[in-house]
Amino acid sequence: MSVEQALLQRSDNKCELCTSTEQLSAYAVEPSDGSLDQSIVVCETCRNQISDPTSMDVNHWRCLNDSMWSQEAPVQVMAYRQLFALIAKGETWAQDSLDMLYLDPDVEKWAKQGLPDEDAQPTYDVNKAVLQAGDSVTLVKDLVVKGANFTAKQGTLVKNISLTSNPKHIEGKVNGSHIVIIAEYCKKA
Repeated sequence: MSVEQALLQRSDNKCELCTSTEQLSAYAVEPSDGSLDQSIVVCETCRNQISDPTSMDVNHWRCLNDSMWSQEAPVQVMAYRQLFALIAKGETWAQDSLDMLYLDPDVEKWAKQGLPDEDAQPTYDVNKAVLQAGDSVTLVKDLVVKGANFTAKQGTLVKNISLTSNPKHIEGKVNGSHIVIIAEYCKKA
């Protein structure tokens, strides 16, 4: 029996997060070896919102109030991570749920491996707004891009930025080139 078949059997052919029965597939909960013990079954809606947190529909994730009590460790890990993401969006109900959730120490360690570094300093734009991965920003001044022989003009929109280990820098695509940008030269769009 394949891992996906075993997962579907374990989940009773339902998404292990929201219980949907449509468009199900296996999802490896990183870090994972792809085994049954490190994977879950998710629907397309959950998968898309996990992979792109900017598209998160907070009301969809109220299902975590039930799935966080699963006996399966990878389901608990994903519930923990999604609750954490909802808290970052200001959802107080998610904090209440997370406060109730108990995880074995090994499972909690696994869950925290997929979270942003708690000690990391926030990245601020020119207006001191906190920037998050996936945000869009607008350049507030012309920037000469070294090595690419072009100037990124003021007013250029940079979509789906990435954060770096340095809180003063972000990464994004401008004119088809992936570049590092000083965060103070941007404003959140």
